Order: sequence, then C-alpha cells, then structure tokens
Amino acid sequence: MITDFLVVNTSYLVAYGFYPLAGSAIFGKLGFKLFVLTNITWLVAAGSVRVYSAISFATIEEVYRRTAKTLLMQALLFTSILWILKIGMQQKMFFVVCYGMLITLLGVSRFFFTYISEYIVQSKVHKKIAIVGYNETGMELAKYFQGNNNIYSFEGFFDNKKDYISINKEGRIVGGIDDCIDYAIENNVKEIYSTLLPENNNDLEKLVEFADLNCVRIKFVPNAKASLDSNYKVEYLGDIPVGTLQFEPLQELRNRVKKRIMDIVFSGLVIVLVLSWLIPIIGLLIKLSSKGPIFFKQNRTGRDNEIFKIYKFRTMTVTESDQEYKQATKNDSRITRIGKFLRKTSLDEMPQFLNVFVGDMSITGPRPHPIKLNEMYRDSIESYMARHYVKPGISGWAQVHGLRGETETPELMRKRIEHDIWYVENWSSMLDIRIIFMTIINVFRGEENAY
Repeated sequence: MITDFLVVNTSYLVAYGFYPLAGSAIFGKLGFKLFVLTNITWLVAAGSVRVYSAISFATIEEVYRRTAKTLLMQALLFTSILWILKIGMQQKMFFVVCYGMLITLLGVSRFFFTYISEYIVQSKVHKKIAIVGYNETGMELAKYFQGNNNIYSFEGFFDNKKDYISINKEGRIVGGIDDCIDYAIENNVKEIYSTLLPENNNDLEKLVEFADLNCVRIKFVPNAKASLDSNYKVEYLGDIPVGTLQFEPLQELRNRVKKRIMDIVFSGLVIVLVLSWLIPIIGLLIKLSSKGPIFFKQNRTGRDNEIFKIYKFRTMTVTESDQEYKQATKNDSRITRIGKFLRKTSLDEMPQFLNVFVGDMSITGPRPHPIKLNEMYRDSIESYMARHYVKPGISGWAQVHGLRGETETPELMRKRIEHDIWYVENWSSMLDIRIIFMTIINVFRGEENAY
C-alpha cells in the first residue's frame, strides 16, 4: 500500500508537472483537487478489487491480476470524472505519461515485492511441520502442507506403530512419538500437529510437556467423525478441523499488524516527544549519582523464546548490577538514590520504548523475565513458557494487577503466569488500551511493589 501510494502520486505529479490539466499550476487550487481525486479513485478501485486483502497474496498471478484490475478501474473512474467536469481532456500527453509511468512503476514495484516476499517466506516465515499419527487424517493433513509448500515444510510423521521404520523427510515415517521431541529440537520444528488426542494416548503427555517447555506449538486434529470438547479451540486448514489447547489471537497476521502499527506509532511519539529530552536529564543524574553507564542492558527472552537485549535506565551500582542475576528486594542496598526514584515512578522502564520501536518488545504483553528466572521456573510451573508465544511488553496484565517486582514465593510467580497466559489467550486492541490506561493510573497512584 505504501509503495503504491508513492508510485501513483509520483506518476501523477511528474505527468502534471510537464502537461498540467486545464493549464493550472501543480500546487494550485485545481491541481490540489485533482491530486486528491487521484488518490481517492485509486483507493476506491483498490478497495473494490481487494488488492490489499490477505486473499490477494495467495499466488503471484493473483497479485498481478488484481493490480491490473485496480489500474483499469482507477483509470476509468478518474477519466470519467474529468470528462464529466470537462477538465483537461484535450491534454492527451498527460494521460500517456501518467499511465505509462504508472504501469511501469507498478510492474517494477510488484516484481520487487513478490521477490522480497518470496525471500521472506522462504527464509523467515517457512514453518517446519511434523505430524503425530500416521493415519487417514494425518495423510490428508500432510497433503495440505505439501500443497502449500511455499509456507510449510512438511518434515514427516511420528507414530508408535511397530511396523513403521525411520525413512526420510519425504512425507514418510521418521520415528516414534518419543523421537519427535529430539527431532523437533534438532530441526527447529515450530509446530506439531497430532491426529491423536492426549486423552486417548498416554505417549502424548510427554510431547505436550515438551511443547510447553520449548515454545513449540502443538495442535490436535480430530478424526473427521470425532468431535472436540470445549477444552479445544477449533480452526480450519482448508476443510480440515484443527484443535488447539490454547487460543492465540495474535497468531493471526491482521492482529499482529494492528498491534505492530500501534507499537510503532506510540513508541515513535514517546521517543520524539519524551525520550529526546528525558534521556539527557536522567543520564546526567545517573552519572552524578554513581559511576557507570546510563543504561542497564541485559539479555531477555522474547517471542518464541528468542534472545534480545533489553534497555533500562541503570538504577544499581555497577559492581552489583553486573553480578549474577538476583531480583531486586525492598530496601535493596544495590539501588542508588536516583535509582530508587526511577523505580518508584517506573521511569527506569522508559528506554524500553526503543525496544518496542525496533520490534523486540510491544507496549503491552507479559514482562520479559531474565533468562535465569526462566530456567528456574520453566519446569516447575505448568505452561510457564507459553507466555513467550507473544512479544513481551513494557507493561502487562499481571503488572496492572499488582503482580510486578519481586516474586518471593512460587505461588506469586504462578499467579503472574496465570495472568500472562490469560492475556495471550484473550488479546484484543481494547485490552491493550485498557492495560495502558491502568498502567498510567497505577504510576500516579503509586505501587507497593515498585522498588
């Protein structure tokens, strides 16, 4: 959409600059109206053809087909309105240059778009899939993945039937259900589809536990004649029903795009309007308070358990803050005078808007825990690692309910994780806005655990 906007307006402005319609100046009153008309007619045509909807990206052929329809419809709308208004129809060279450039530039932009999209799909989006259960439903599912090999890479089946042996990755058995665990780790398999349901197969219990611990999504595909109970969320791959134990609204591309747009706009405004003057002031106070850098940097785990470096204003002395991880406690001697103020007001978290802007974090989401804290709790708290299915946030559903700061007991951490998982399964734009407002209110009201 962005490149099309640039292409359409560049073509119009160049053509109008050389061959102005009705002899008016390009930035004159009439010229501006025609400029707006160009954009409106393009958006109307694109909306009618749905050139920017997800369905239009099914194949490269469909992209070009819808683009051609949009171009033709826009030309008809634009020229018809000019004909009705009797504006510049004698200026044929304008239309030759404008639509000649438009066709050329759209062709070039679509070529690069499809090329880059294909590269991204192959290198970043290409999902490795494994199927548990070699049966009729499993074979039907494998056929779907193989038919969509531009998105999925089908790695093979896993089943405990004795007459199956290890073969290869060509859509055949590669091992037993227990082998699926090691195979997924070694081959970076991110999604496992099981045609066997856990309540009917004890061998799946270990697999389900592994999936939670390693941020591998496991989904259940019932037999066509079977029905799923209320514990499952049902989705469809073509005509094949697929059940998952956890519903994740942010697995849908449109929801991730909405959240990312909100993150970029919000964090961009904060960086320009607040951090531009706040960093120098707080940086000076930190330097006057103790020796060391302005920012505290530490590795944290983000979406899908990927490591990123989080930024905060430093609130502890360097010799202490660089030691092995230890949660801050009340009246912690490591915290500096300015650090105590920054923590109490949550200003120490402000540099994380930089993390949000570059895409490591989101404005709202589960708080990113230090790696050692994850290692401490991942095996003892059920579904602990499921909180990493979404990007971590500056503030989260757990934090606005008082579950922030030090977790003195496993029970407190368990409550925090319950809130994080609830957020993952119930995300909405309005929930994010609610968390933002609740966070602002809590900051002004003061929080007991902010130390």
